[in-house]
Amino acid sequence: MKKNTWEDYKEEDLNNLNNLCNDYKLFISNSKTEREATNNIVKLALNSGFKDLDYYIDNNIKLKSGDKIFVNNRGKSVCLFVIGDEDITKGLNILGAHIDSPRLDLKSSPLYEDEELAYFDTHYYGGIKKYQWVTLPLALHGVVVKKNGQKININVGDGEDEPVVGITDLLPHLGTEQMKKKASEVIPGDKLDVLVGSIPFKTEDKDKEDLVKKNILNILKEKYNIEEDDFLSSEIEVVPAGKARDFGLDKSMIIAYGQDDKVCAFTSLKAFLDVNKCNKTTSCILVDKEEIGSVGATGMESSFYE
Repeated sequence: MKKNTWEDYKEEDLNNLNNLCNDYKLFISNSKTEREATNNIVKLALNSGFKDLDYYIDNNIKLKSGDKIFVNNRGKSVCLFVIGDEDITKGLNILGAHIDSPRLDLKSSPLYEDEELAYFDTHYYGGIKKYQWVTLPLALHGVVVKKNGQKININVGDGEDEPVVGITDLLPHLGTEQMKKKASEVIPGDKLDVLVGSIPFKTEDKDKEDLVKKNILNILKEKYNIEEDDFLSSEIEVVPAGKARDFGLDKSMIIAYGQDDKVCAFTSLKAFLDVNKCNKTTSCILVDKEEIGSVGATGMESSFYE
């Protein structure tokens, strides 16, 4: 019978473990999207003495053994390096993980009204169990780029006084036929639309159509200066609301959204930030798009790392 690892921890080990877990909970709570994770990874790297490769290029500085550098790829993936004593042609030590997680994405023209309720139309990203996403408090995270080039960060649903959104489901006594279906069919993918409002816009106009949608657009205009057309140049992700928390009465576990694969990304990063001089050049690759096959300019199938 395998020995329980908890039995091997000394008091000092437990203190170090708790400190690591507290840092992890803070990181994963503030890194629900790959863009947020990239921003936080860069901050941690800078605080640990790493410099942007652009600094060396702009100042025509040659890399030498012991230099610590990072490269930010389009704000959605990061590569970090500690330059080793040996020539790079003799090989690299590579540590890798991904920072994207299964989620829902808003479509390019997402807002619509149906039966006096306003919804965001979505499509799912990565391998999700669709039935897990209903009746769950959800938050909106992402960016909108306006026609004038202004970039607006969106983060709604994780502040204490902020509203959340969500996906509705049938009441148990109305879901008899639904419960006969297989788990993969209980909630179809095209039914994962996010309910965002029900109050109609107050107007004296004779046009009474889609007033709930108009009210949501009015709120977006007042709070974020966003027009409906701005969704075309946006990247907004729907993720579970709430921070990472201790799990279990003994606080032996952590419950949080996005642990696939940020638990590996964070621990890899923490270990890598402690690397100083090394024989072989060492790199840590924290990338996007793994959940959908590592495609695109920020996934591992790109030529960026090479």
